[in-house]
Amino acid sequence: MMEVAYVCEWERRPKSNHCPSIPLVCAWSCRNLIAFTTDLKNEDDEKDVNHMIHIIDTEHPWDVYSINSGHTEVISCLEWDQSGSRLLSADGDGQIKCWGMAEHLVNSWESTLGSAVEGDPIVALSWLHNGVKLALHVEKSGSTNFGEKFSRVKFSPSLTLFGGKPMEGWLAVTVSGLVTVSLLKPNGALLTASESLCRLRGRVALADIAFTGGGNIVVAATDGSSSSPVQFYKVCVSVVNEKCRIDTELLPSLFMRCTTDPVRRDKYPAVTHLKFLTRENSEQVLLCASSQLGSIVECWSLRKEGLPVNNIFQHRSPVVGEKQPMILKWRILSATNDLDRVSAVALPKLPISISNTDLKVASDTKFCPGLGLALAFHDGSIQILHRLSLHTIGVFYGSSSGSSQRGGDETAIKRQRTGSPTVHFKALQFSWTSLALVGVDNHGKLHMVRVSPSMGQILDMNTLLRHLLFLLEYCMVTGYDWWDVLLHVQPGMVHSLVEKLHEEYMKQKEALQQVLSTRIVAVKASLCKLSSATAARACDFHAKLLLIAISSTLKSLLRPHLLNTPDKSPGDRLAEICAKNTDTDIDKVMINLKTEEFVLDASTLQSLQQLIQWVGDFVLYLLANLPNQGSIVRPGFGFLRDGPSLGMLREMMVVIRIWGLLKPGCLPIYTATSDNQDSMSLLFRLLTKLWLCSRDENHPQEPDEPLIDECCLLPSQLLVPALDWLPINDGVICKLQSKHPLRLQFCKPYSLPGLNSSSQVEIFSRSPGSQRMDNLRCLHMGVCPTEDSKACTRCGCVTMLRSPNKTTAVKQWEQRWIKNCLCGGLWRRIPTTLS
Repeated sequence: MMEVAYVCEWERRPKSNHCPSIPLVCAWSCRNLIAFTTDLKNEDDEKDVNHMIHIIDTEHPWDVYSINSGHTEVISCLEWDQSGSRLLSADGDGQIKCWGMAEHLVNSWESTLGSAVEGDPIVALSWLHNGVKLALHVEKSGSTNFGEKFSRVKFSPSLTLFGGKPMEGWLAVTVSGLVTVSLLKPNGALLTASESLCRLRGRVALADIAFTGGGNIVVAATDGSSSSPVQFYKVCVSVVNEKCRIDTELLPSLFMRCTTDPVRRDKYPAVTHLKFLTRENSEQVLLCASSQLGSIVECWSLRKEGLPVNNIFQHRSPVVGEKQPMILKWRILSATNDLDRVSAVALPKLPISISNTDLKVASDTKFCPGLGLALAFHDGSIQILHRLSLHTIGVFYGSSSGSSQRGGDETAIKRQRTGSPTVHFKALQFSWTSLALVGVDNHGKLHMVRVSPSMGQILDMNTLLRHLLFLLEYCMVTGYDWWDVLLHVQPGMVHSLVEKLHEEYMKQKEALQQVLSTRIVAVKASLCKLSSATAARACDFHAKLLLIAISSTLKSLLRPHLLNTPDKSPGDRLAEICAKNTDTDIDKVMINLKTEEFVLDASTLQSLQQLIQWVGDFVLYLLANLPNQGSIVRPGFGFLRDGPSLGMLREMMVVIRIWGLLKPGCLPIYTATSDNQDSMSLLFRLLTKLWLCSRDENHPQEPDEPLIDECCLLPSQLLVPALDWLPINDGVICKLQSKHPLRLQFCKPYSLPGLNSSSQVEIFSRSPGSQRMDNLRCLHMGVCPTEDSKACTRCGCVTMLRSPNKTTAVKQWEQRWIKNCLCGGLWRRIPTTLS
């Protein structure tokens, strides 16, 4: 039900004076970036402590970016923003820092902003809510409409600018009972204000922050003693006369039930964990009280109840329409029995509804993601408990048990039995689909744990596929990374998932299909990389992403000749005319277009030559491989029956033909055996014949014999290029299908069995002397590139950090990929030797 996918540890340096001590906090972003902290202590000088923040992407956990944070005290809080691209850190001296990516690279971070409450330790920290809340409806998982499965919930931002745009900022709670708010103004300035949570300020040992649909903020706080009340406060933030204003109001409080139980009154003296069940639900809270020997967990809910009226007033005649007065009161939902001592708590982020009806549907469908919360214990185990009933639904016995220990490593087990402290998790976090847990233990190791979507229930393959498909669709709609879903996809599932995902996508409205058009291709590419049988299709999907991007960029350069722009843009008219005109002569198709709309200056056309060359080479490659379609599936095979993509290539050939009249130097260069060979006309004629066979997706036709014969002759007429497909991904996801956990080291790229060329698709192999490609600019970088490069964390696409070209058209192309890759993945800087 739960098993370790990989463990990443620090390299042991016995002679070093520095060693990582126990980690403190951990945070997992929606883009699958993980941040965690350690204190790097100098054994010669106890006062010399560097408070480190480490950031990794889950696909390359060894490539850790360690930041000497500059915090003077222990870091107590880490918090990602809703986009997963900025990180807040807070410490025991009241310092708050905001970290952002330098040059949009996941392994390069810098602190850009910050605030402080001098000398007042921060105990809770959160970004203000942006008003975006999505509900996931398990009961409608069988619906064909994404809008029914995932609906937008009416939710107000914590603070809005003019026009209703949410204002960015953060909120923190300090030990002394202060709430401090920092607001980011559009001009980059920071507005900061602090206010006491209540008139009688008291010590706050633990706190948590949640948001209400009306735009208010709720803070839960306790002084750490289980005999003291857990207090709740409503916080309202506003901007008045360019100044931040904070208003607070006391809400109903509660006492833990264990303190009122005569048997347990003094058994658990300290409250060690206080968390709202979700950040958008301030009406349910989880509490954990502990002693040195054990813990107990309670779940509470805030409910409206009628206020009982004294007998004196019950006999008076009621006023028409008068209702019984209502009050808010905390009621306990459930509590655990006595547990081992809890060391960390993780709550699910999946926004499933938790009403009784929804829980019954989830039980009937056996859909468990998002239903469980995780408790880590000092004996190294983890338990998954139902988030409302607190019944145990899964147990993981930790890496110190035989199941996760390396076979033959008996000395490690003996060492643990002889008095050394048990390995246990100090920090624990769920992924955004609740299919994975990350834990950082007291030795500084990072453990990635799979959490089964069925929580140990026996599911048939169709039900399992339906659950994984549901979560892939959720990631596709929200834009969250789907890496943790891939952890549960076995090679035999890939084909079915890709086909079912395509079927569901085609049932959506056309407008939604356009929005998700590139994202679904990226999801398919990620799936296909998990199986050697579909690896070639992954190449096709990446080529399709590049084709869509080049097509939209080249069309965007076209401008209408007259200022009174007609209803359709030049790009739309081009697509319409090419779809209607089935002529195989490129010049006859070109005559029907208004060529004045295609006029660009010569320097712009010349700067686009590399992208134009890729289109020309790709068309030649596809046609030359048409006769080989019956052999082993090779990259490009998927395009031979893809009518829309072939139509897109046909449109590009027409545009390139027109531009070639203006600037012959921008045309794709072909090596022909005959001097008078019109290569573009030949390729367009064959491409049109192939397109006509697959134009009707419902009734595709097989290419006829004359077309195949002509394609057989192509290699004798033109030199067919060896296309440089994306390098095989060096991430871990393709290596996690086995049940044995990977053992990795931070800052040390791994070499795994199975990474040799014999286990790869032939097209992926790279000889040591082969040219390296810039996959975005379609440029050759040489055998040993000297330029700084970056690679996509998801697909492995490589491109140079600095642009070698300064023309406007190329800048327009490159600006599209500053933050993200073609597939939507994030960028990471790579050494020049890996380019």
